[in-house]
Amino acid sequence: MALYPSPLPRNWIHDVFPSFHGADVRKKILSHVLKEFKRRGIDTFIDNNIERSKSIGPKLIEAIRGSRVAIVLLSKNYASSTWCLNELVEITKCRREFGQTVMPVFYEVDPSDVKKQSGEFGKVFQDICNGKKEEDTRTWREALVEVATIAGEHSSNWCSEAEMIEKIAADISNVLNDSVPSNYCDSLVGVGAHMEKMRSLLSLECDEVRMVGIWGPAGIGKTTIARALYENLCSNFTHTAFMESLKGGYTRNYLENYEYMLQLQEQLLSKTFSHKELKIGHLGVAQERLKNKKVLIVLDDVDRLVQLNAMADKPEWFGCGSRIIITTEDLNLLKAHGIDHIYKVDYPIDEEALQIFCTYAFGQNSPEDGFEELALEVTNLSGKLPLGLSIMGSYFRGMSKHEWINALPRLRSRLPDDIKSILRFSYDALCDKDKELFLYIACFFNLKSIETLEDHLEGTFLSLSHGLHILAERSLISREYGFVKMHSLLVQLGRDIVLSQSMYEPGKRQFLVDAKDICEVLANETGSESVVGMDLDLSEINREFNISDITFKRMCNLQFLRFYSRFDDNGDSKLHSPQNLKYLSLKLRLLHWDYFPATSLPSRFSTEFLVELNMRNSKLNKLWEGVQPLQNLRWVDLSHSSDMKELPDLSTATNLLSLDLSYCTSLMELPFSVGNATNLLILNIEYCNNLLPSSIGSIGNSNGFRKMLNFTGCSSLKKLPSSIGSVNNLFELVLSNCSSLAELPVSIGNATSLRTLDLSGCSSLVELPASIGNATILRTLDLSGCSSLKPEVLPTKLNFQSLGALDLPERTIGKSFHRSLLPKTAEHPTTHQQPRASGMALTSGDNTKGDTLRLTTKNLSVTNLAHQLLTVPTYRMVEASMADAVEIEHLINFHKILTVQKLVASGSLFLDLSDFLYQKRYDTVKSLVCTSGCSRLRRFDKRTAKAEKVLEICIGTGPNMR
Repeated sequence: MALYPSPLPRNWIHDVFPSFHGADVRKKILSHVLKEFKRRGIDTFIDNNIERSKSIGPKLIEAIRGSRVAIVLLSKNYASSTWCLNELVEITKCRREFGQTVMPVFYEVDPSDVKKQSGEFGKVFQDICNGKKEEDTRTWREALVEVATIAGEHSSNWCSEAEMIEKIAADISNVLNDSVPSNYCDSLVGVGAHMEKMRSLLSLECDEVRMVGIWGPAGIGKTTIARALYENLCSNFTHTAFMESLKGGYTRNYLENYEYMLQLQEQLLSKTFSHKELKIGHLGVAQERLKNKKVLIVLDDVDRLVQLNAMADKPEWFGCGSRIIITTEDLNLLKAHGIDHIYKVDYPIDEEALQIFCTYAFGQNSPEDGFEELALEVTNLSGKLPLGLSIMGSYFRGMSKHEWINALPRLRSRLPDDIKSILRFSYDALCDKDKELFLYIACFFNLKSIETLEDHLEGTFLSLSHGLHILAERSLISREYGFVKMHSLLVQLGRDIVLSQSMYEPGKRQFLVDAKDICEVLANETGSESVVGMDLDLSEINREFNISDITFKRMCNLQFLRFYSRFDDNGDSKLHSPQNLKYLSLKLRLLHWDYFPATSLPSRFSTEFLVELNMRNSKLNKLWEGVQPLQNLRWVDLSHSSDMKELPDLSTATNLLSLDLSYCTSLMELPFSVGNATNLLILNIEYCNNLLPSSIGSIGNSNGFRKMLNFTGCSSLKKLPSSIGSVNNLFELVLSNCSSLAELPVSIGNATSLRTLDLSGCSSLVELPASIGNATILRTLDLSGCSSLKPEVLPTKLNFQSLGALDLPERTIGKSFHRSLLPKTAEHPTTHQQPRASGMALTSGDNTKGDTLRLTTKNLSVTNLAHQLLTVPTYRMVEASMADAVEIEHLINFHKILTVQKLVASGSLFLDLSDFLYQKRYDTVKSLVCTSGCSRLRRFDKRTAKAEKVLEICIGTGPNMR
């Protein structure tokens, strides 16, 4: 599809206007298109009540001009109708005048016949032109030429008409969505004025790269303003990203910040290029990827300079016209980064503050009758902080006037000018159970999944979902993508409330979250039965200290104990406990103790209520003796506990979801009872080097749901048990760097749910079982580094309809394997999921409709591959990227790929492109791109090449060009 820019917004009558020849398509493709449009809620103009004649009337012209999109179904007899031709003239006129989107569908006709008025299409057109005015025939021809040059759908390119119709409907739906302006700002009071001031600072007409800061206190509306700007401006930039809520994710100093900066850059690039879980190798990648891109990036709630250094270090990182918007509470941070354009967000004026409050309290920007004075008083008491106004408004919404009057005295008497008191009022309005839930979230479960809350707080609240609903309704939390999120001010409020429970005796508080207070309680053994949760970041401890064997004795109601190290900075050297720790609460639901210093848990340790056990980097040899009640246990993480020698009986852990034993290098075997964990999603035994192969058989003894099994680095593993094939719903099997693994069991073919099989670095692996071909939905197969893998015994059949990634050993692959790859691709040229490969000579496509063939080499011979290409006639694009010099003779068989329209040649190709294109067999090539990486490219002479066919030419400046 293509469109001209629309100069002014329009009031559309319909979403889509269809132009078609009824006899050709009405009972065929059109009926199915209209049905799919209706299913997707696309409003389509129907002409059933309009009498057809030689000229189109005012009603039809109004319908055409009042439609956002025009779809033109060009069939064999379309040009036999003056009605259709006149419609097309009007449609192309609308396209030029105000940017109406036009989608042509070439239904059983060739676009070139439409453009040239040739073939059967041209014959009926000539017949209709006989005896017509020259002016009419000229405008018809021009309209046909124009519509034929617009990118659309061609029925001959599709094996399934249903799939083509679905694609058409999806494309039009996307156009309609993109054409609807964002209404994000419509209900935001005062944001328009902020945006106008910000536009002045942004100076969008300048080509310079500009960074602009938005500065103000928490809750003032910085993020709201930034989001409104982003929604309003994003269409003016080629790439955009909104990096939300960066505050709090920093490390201590620059030397320790590398991994954090790398993570930030990965997140930024993932959002900018819409690529989930993008990974980069070093900090120079972001600058390289962004330097020529016109980007709009918002860095929201920045609180450390390292965040700016990672994602927007210098203006030179970005392309001309880029704009970087930073929101922060710290003015000095902006100045330190050299940002001169700073917008200070002030509190709203009285009128706007009242409107903000009323929006939340009444659903309109003014008070309801009889509430004027009450609303004005609450607005004034709220201190005009937008966050406070929204919270207070949500609280009063739906209350009667009498309830307002009863609530105000307490608000007047308890609300000082400071912001926290405003938030406290909203908390005080909750019932006791909702208050308790608020404190649990503020102190322990902010930014955790709702599922985590449900598991850890089961039985604590009568209806957790109802409590979350109340908190969300009062603007105290938000629920986004299955996670609970509480504003930082509200988190601080909750922690201050807990602090006030016992100002001078921290051991009597419900939750302990301050490092200094926790150290005091532990050192002085002043904990009490009041303590329910304790959250200590070990990296915040500045000195070493010891705890006694009875430190936790009096904390009999402790349910949540979390000692973690955010930075992994020698947390094991600061907190010391005796080897015979005697007491831990019998009510523990969460035990998270990084660097646990003892070799075992207390002998009286109870697991009855335990939901999560996280003992990373511990000194543990074992956990407990005998059979314990583990029905509530969901997550176990013992990773990097290098002294762990044995696991306890897990026969009662029937609800276990995740078991992480990675880097437990002393672990010799898995208990047979692991097979009882019928709900296990993840089993990770990465680099458990001493794990005996025989013990792994226990994992296949149940029909449990397992999403991922990770055996990376298990160097003692020589073969998998045949029972691995009986593991139902096994999605991912990782065996990378299992250097002793020599074979896979035939039963692997029974793992029909398998999507990822990683055998990289299995240097002893000699062959793959033929049954691997039964993994019909396998998407990723990694054989890189399998140096002993014999090409002649590779499977001759692999299903490439689902395979999305294939990595093979870096050497020549046998002809038999080539043949196993190519036919599937040739048989299914329109499959949406195309495989990619590295380390061999063939890959096929990205996410296109099977029309891209890529050739890559890594010290490989491609001579034999060229002959294999004779079976692949359906590609429109060939990309050749060679790490080694490849002679033109190796590519000669490309002429069998009859539909090649684009040739991308990069790398060290030794090509004389003039002779290459001059051959008649390459006259379909319309676009040639040759990057500067073609260091061996010697000559390209446009005069002798088939240049009249080449519409796009981009030649790099190789050193050997002449």
